[in-house]
Amino acid sequence: MLLLLPLLAQAQLIFDDHFTDRTMRFDFILAGNSESTKVFPVSLVSEPFWGGSLQNLTDPFNYGNFRYEVFDAATGTLLYSKGFCTLYQEWQTTAEAKRIEKSFHEVATFPFPKNKVRFVLSIRGRDGLFTRLYETEIDPASYFIINEKPDEALATRLYGSGDPHTSLDIAFLSEGYTKGEMGKFRADVKRMADILFGEAPFDKYRERINIWAVEAPSQESGTDVPGEGVYVNTALNSSYYTFDVDRYLTTQDIRTVNDYAAAAPHDQIVVLINSPRYGGGGVYNYYSAVTSDHKFTPQVFTHEFGHGFAGLADEYYSSEVAYEEFYPLDVEPWEPNITTRVNFESKWKDLIARSVPVPTPNTKKYTGVTGLFEGGGYSANGIFRPSFDCRMKSNEAESFCEVCQRAIESMILYYLE
Repeated sequence: MLLLLPLLAQAQLIFDDHFTDRTMRFDFILAGNSESTKVFPVSLVSEPFWGGSLQNLTDPFNYGNFRYEVFDAATGTLLYSKGFCTLYQEWQTTAEAKRIEKSFHEVATFPFPKNKVRFVLSIRGRDGLFTRLYETEIDPASYFIINEKPDEALATRLYGSGDPHTSLDIAFLSEGYTKGEMGKFRADVKRMADILFGEAPFDKYRERINIWAVEAPSQESGTDVPGEGVYVNTALNSSYYTFDVDRYLTTQDIRTVNDYAAAAPHDQIVVLINSPRYGGGGVYNYYSAVTSDHKFTPQVFTHEFGHGFAGLADEYYSSEVAYEEFYPLDVEPWEPNITTRVNFESKWKDLIARSVPVPTPNTKKYTGVTGLFEGGGYSANGIFRPSFDCRMKSNEAESFCEVCQRAIESMILYYLE
């Protein structure tokens, strides 16, 4: 091992050799149905800040239903990679996707390259494996790259003073807040941050987390509720009834979301929606969304951020969802907190005490115990979760379970190096 260390050090990419300290954004369209997906490029955008690590440039987690990789065009060296999820892939598992085709705008970001690179987008199949979906060459010298400076005055750092490259930077975007309500927005962001800092393991890293409030002024307050005939003119075009589920609150306008988020260096985006209603959504390395003023906002926010930040799966199995057979039972899910037992050794088997029966009975006797409880990932049978209750399962849980906390902490540390 000691002999290998110098070789590993030599293999470590030096950021300044390949990138400049800003962001390249590739906008594209995913289109298709339940069986097929096509990619259509839209535009390239230069953003002024790179908020990510200068050391951890290739994704070690293997999370997400999509992955993009950036290779040096001349040498073929992998320079950057990232896994992510999209609303498009969720839609593909709905009944509607079996009948019609749809398109969704998507965004991929990476450090701005110094030389030509090859961008490769891959999709995870039902077998759990990635296959190449699309690739293109990107020339950073192209005059077709949009280079419009965002209004930095829209962004205020409310917590933290660390270097964005060695901190976790979270950008909260206002949605459904008018210009006259920005004082409320900033107060709401502070309240959300305090909620997050009160949750383990985020509480351990409070001094390493920067919180940004990014103002996206709306013409009207609130958000759309199509099932009740309510439509509001807002900056980020959020809406309830995503996939016709009344509580599922998202925006498909990911382009505008990223236009505003560019005002601050960020690793994660939270869309904070000015509403007293229950609802939210979270998509891994995409964004997390939550309303500001419901009594369960603290629970919903941390739950959805578990999705958006750490790739955690839903552990419930009895609530209404639009998905059909979301997880094949003969494939191990990529999410760290559910298992089909196809490859349980790669999950949390090491955390289960010998005295705990496996599978573990779904009884309150085992509350607070790490085990193997059947039911999760929208299915009552064949999918297992790590605890009797957890923030990823219900609003009644006091916190994230041991397995989810371990996954969250691993992700935090990835951004801090």
